[in-house]
Amino acid sequence: MPHKVATVRLLDEVTTAVRVSGSCNAILRRPDGSLLGDIFDGEGFVRAVRRKGFVADGKKILVLGSGGVGSAIASSFAAAQAELIALYDADGAAMNGLADRLRTYYPSLSVETGNNDPAGYDLVVNATPLGMNADDPMPLDVSRISPTTFVGDVVMKQEMTPFLTAVKTRGCKIQVGIDMLFEQIPAYLEFFGFPTTTPEELIRLAEIRY
Repeated sequence: MPHKVATVRLLDEVTTAVRVSGSCNAILRRPDGSLLGDIFDGEGFVRAVRRKGFVADGKKILVLGSGGVGSAIASSFAAAQAELIALYDADGAAMNGLADRLRTYYPSLSVETGNNDPAGYDLVVNATPLGMNADDPMPLDVSRISPTTFVGDVVMKQEMTPFLTAVKTRGCKIQVGIDMLFEQIPAYLEFFGFPTTTPEELIRLAEIRY
């Protein structure tokens, strides 16, 4: 940060995740000197929910927020064979641009836009900044979320955002923002060719302060 978007045009090759999200947070210099870019926000999120038992294959997913992190998460769920991804963002251009890129690179994926009603989705992701401040509004109508829906947040300023607290009260299984970070780190290590690790080992060694 804050160069994840600007670096993309400097690279020799990028992954589909970078093409869809329009941003990059890892650059590998290969033996021939060429630069390969990837992004691991979405991969970290998908790995984290998978570890908790959620398999994206054939599922319906609502992603709130079409910025860098929301775009990366949507791309990774598309790659994980989700059946449908619905997007919602107050910035219509960002939302529709992401939808177009998803349809281009994942033509078999169903993509919907413009509705933040969470009813009927298997997983809901808050990839907006809402929840960083105590007086932020909810990103959607929590009363419309089924207790069987898995809900994740990307906010790392606090572990339990008001949104996560509300959906947990409804009985939803949840994922806190920092889980995405601890799953990204092994993905980074693997990308760069280093020995990998586990989120459990990272959490054991980390000193987390909110």
